[in-house]
Amino acid sequence: MPKDNTIKSVLIVGSGPIIIGQACEFDYAGSQAARSLREEGIKVILINSNPATIMTDPMMADRVYLLPLTVESIEQILEENQIDAVLPTMGGQTALNLCKEADELGVWQKYNVRLIGVDIAAIDTAEDREKFRQLMVKIGMPVAPSKVANSLLEGKEFAQEIGFPLVIRPSFTLGGTGGGFVHSKDELEDALDRGLTASPMHEVLVEKAVLGWKEYELELLRDQADNVVIICTVENLDPMGIHTGDSITVAPAMTLSDTAFQEMRNKAILMMRSLGNFFGGCNVQFALNPDTEELIAVEINPRVSRSSALASKATGYPIAKVAAKLAIGYRLDELKNQITQTTSAYFEPALDYVIVKVPRWNFDKFKGANDTLGLQMKSVGEVMAIGRSFTEAIQKACQSLENDAIGLGYYGKSLMSGSELVEYIKTPKWDRIFRIKDALMQGVTVKTISQVTGIDRWFLYQIQKICNLENEIAKYTMETLPEELLRDSKKNGFSDAQIAQIMRNCTEDQIYEKRKALGILRVYKMVDTCSAEFEAKTPYFYSTFE
Repeated sequence: MPKDNTIKSVLIVGSGPIIIGQACEFDYAGSQAARSLREEGIKVILINSNPATIMTDPMMADRVYLLPLTVESIEQILEENQIDAVLPTMGGQTALNLCKEADELGVWQKYNVRLIGVDIAAIDTAEDREKFRQLMVKIGMPVAPSKVANSLLEGKEFAQEIGFPLVIRPSFTLGGTGGGFVHSKDELEDALDRGLTASPMHEVLVEKAVLGWKEYELELLRDQADNVVIICTVENLDPMGIHTGDSITVAPAMTLSDTAFQEMRNKAILMMRSLGNFFGGCNVQFALNPDTEELIAVEINPRVSRSSALASKATGYPIAKVAAKLAIGYRLDELKNQITQTTSAYFEPALDYVIVKVPRWNFDKFKGANDTLGLQMKSVGEVMAIGRSFTEAIQKACQSLENDAIGLGYYGKSLMSGSELVEYIKTPKWDRIFRIKDALMQGVTVKTISQVTGIDRWFLYQIQKICNLENEIAKYTMETLPEELLRDSKKNGFSDAQIAQIMRNCTEDQIYEKRKALGILRVYKMVDTCSAEFEAKTPYFYSTFE
């Protein structure tokens, strides 16, 4: 099915101001979509209220409107331009909600404009918590026990039915806005009121909390011929209870059994196909019981997302660019793989490296803000690192946080005892990963840490490996440090500054000169989306010491 030649002009709706919970990943998606459509000879008109974005650069679209994201602004643009279609899936929840509002007021029908990429029914099904729950039940996909409430009284009645802990999820919000956990009756009324106020529909889902379950996120693409590919499977290091935007995430998934992975793939494809008229990128979130591998659906987002941008960079697969082409009628097998230039876009990337994303917070700028992490996203951005192992990638990510960390560790800064650290890491905070490492250095066991945090032991054993290497390095001086140990530490992500800090008797420059003399130098590996199965024409690279 080639592109729809009746579409001569497209309106792309942006995501508005860059706020916490809706960061610049949507700017990346909108910019990619604009370029992708213009490649096809389609006139692109773009609306966004935020001038500090790449998508609003005059070079990106044929016409850019810096207007408030309101129905009035949409009407003004439609009156001034001949627009055939609107693409709402590149502007996050803001764009979806605006397009839904315009549809309810009959704007698209009045100006004979159609939605592409997604229709209103698909938006409703994915974002309306009760419709989503009903669809999951219909297709046989397990969900947590839940019920929709439109008032405090309804919410309280259902809470009494299923008991605590509960999670409150408002409909049609982004970044967990208005959501939260309720552990006791005393907290219920405030949590319900907050959620009902945050939802533009005055609607919340009251759901049994699956705290401590593992959380996974899959990025998918679907075309009009119902072909579906899974671009990336992302595992949250943190268990359920922390918004995925505030979680340390790892790709590919590290601790899934093959049977659980295959079931998750099949369920994600089933969920995406059940959405009806939806062609482009989406992400599906699952919770997995670590003891029984029982799987439940958490949500599906019928749009590109913050995690889509991460998956694009992690795999080299340009999700937003391809999603825009799928929206105008192309099939996946009709599009070229952007990296190889020879194979089609109808393939699933293969990774021979590990990606780690670590969020960044700025609690020091928000005096009095609660720094405990939960359902409502609080990070202001994130860093992404690529390595040949989890240990290398997590250390590289920590070095990039601009918070004085020189790897996974704040050397000499923790004054807490082992028991104090165990108590501290029970509550998820921005620095928990560093405090876990401190606890391991003080001899707290992996089993204990796993029990109090819910973090899978595999990740903790990897951090233990970093601790063991650090203890070994500390035994030597600059002159006696063995070549093999230096080489091993570089392979596991230790920076020169970190090694110098651990030994305390030398400088970063001395470590650099020593490893240079020994031939321990960076090499550059390729991100080619296909693990070298095909020749890559436009790859990008990451450094490693393998």
